[in-house]
Amino acid sequence: PAAAGGAGDAAAEVRLSRLRWAVLLLFSSYSLCNAFQWIQYGSINNVFVRFYDVSAFAIDWLSMSYMLIYIPLLFPVAWLLDKRGLRLIALAGSALNAVGAWVKLGSLRPHLFPVTVLGQVICGLAQVFILGMPSRIASVWFGSHEVSTACSIAVFGNQLGIAAGFLIPPVLIPNVEDVEKLAYHISIMFFMTAGVASALFILVIIVFKEKPPNPPSRAQASIQSRPTAEYSYVQSILRLLRNGNFLLLMVTYGLNVGCFYALSTLLNRMVIHHYPGEEVNAGRIGLTIVLSGMVGALISGIWLDKTKTYKQTTLVVYIMSLVGMIVYTFTLSLGHLWVVFVTAGLLGFFMTGYLPLGFEFAAELTYPESEGTSSGLLNVSAQIFGIAFTIGQGQIMDRFGTKAGNLLLCSVLFLGTVMTAFIKSDLRRQQANLEDEQT
Repeated sequence: PAAAGGAGDAAAEVRLSRLRWAVLLLFSSYSLCNAFQWIQYGSINNVFVRFYDVSAFAIDWLSMSYMLIYIPLLFPVAWLLDKRGLRLIALAGSALNAVGAWVKLGSLRPHLFPVTVLGQVICGLAQVFILGMPSRIASVWFGSHEVSTACSIAVFGNQLGIAAGFLIPPVLIPNVEDVEKLAYHISIMFFMTAGVASALFILVIIVFKEKPPNPPSRAQASIQSRPTAEYSYVQSILRLLRNGNFLLLMVTYGLNVGCFYALSTLLNRMVIHHYPGEEVNAGRIGLTIVLSGMVGALISGIWLDKTKTYKQTTLVVYIMSLVGMIVYTFTLSLGHLWVVFVTAGLLGFFMTGYLPLGFEFAAELTYPESEGTSSGLLNVSAQIFGIAFTIGQGQIMDRFGTKAGNLLLCSVLFLGTVMTAFIKSDLRRQQANLEDEQT
């Protein structure tokens, strides 16, 4: 009887908070702003090459700096997330994002390229406090029937920022010869970004809470009731690295998302090579990739909440990412921009739609380990592969052309598809919720 009463009390404590949607929207918004700053240089690579009088590779490094900074800082930030919670991480991420945006305003002269590098590095630091948050926010704030959808919406914000980064810079900054006019147009973009980032930081201070008054699910209630002394961050990482299914997912996630990072960074160079003077359309193609991917991500999240078929869905989406990449590779040079828009949209739907799938599958495979740690390890894998693929594809494109560079990504996605087939569907979080409901 005592045990039954305890179970009844625990069940009564599980309740959803109305604030959860405000927290999710706010996180998505400052994640959007940070992602916009990641790709704002790469989407008009040729314009910034001329303005700062540096090489295209130097501008590529403004995007790759985000990836490089993430790798060594993941573990300290993931440790902070576990020890100090969501609010501190949200404050740090939104504050650094705003500071980096303001620093860039000091780089509006051609000889001030080092200042824009400094601003981008600060924004890259902010990203470390952002990328591992979606699955953690979803688990801490949302019920078991909506957790995958919430994670998809959290990732959605980041993808919308990349979409804005492809769309807005080519519109705001025309490819004009006059350096003073160019500086004026760049200043408009930098001022707008700094203003938005600062407003979002203020909103985080006011709105963002550590956690809801009551746990939103039985699995979360079980984690919150665990004594702090039981949890060891180092032991958690070691357990994750001994989990064979998670290690396979970590590599396959890195391969897929690394391809997306390389494609995004080098897209302007690819399109301009085949369609000279089409900077605005290059941005729109990038926008098409991300917008269709956002639809794919949202559909993936809703589908997972309905079916719980994590392994099967992940494998199908991976296969379709490979198909999309092959079609894009062989249609880019046909001379028809509308064909590139269609094939890029198909590729984006599956490749970007894969992002929340990876986070949620990892949370299932590694429960009850911290979602921040598992997401962080996935992102480290993505950053490492992203840097390698961006440099490798860039060098291949320079020497052998864009088709050869894209074939590299096709072969990588094929390898990832084969490895995904070997991941076992060990859904530990679902099992925990099921057992608690039966109890």
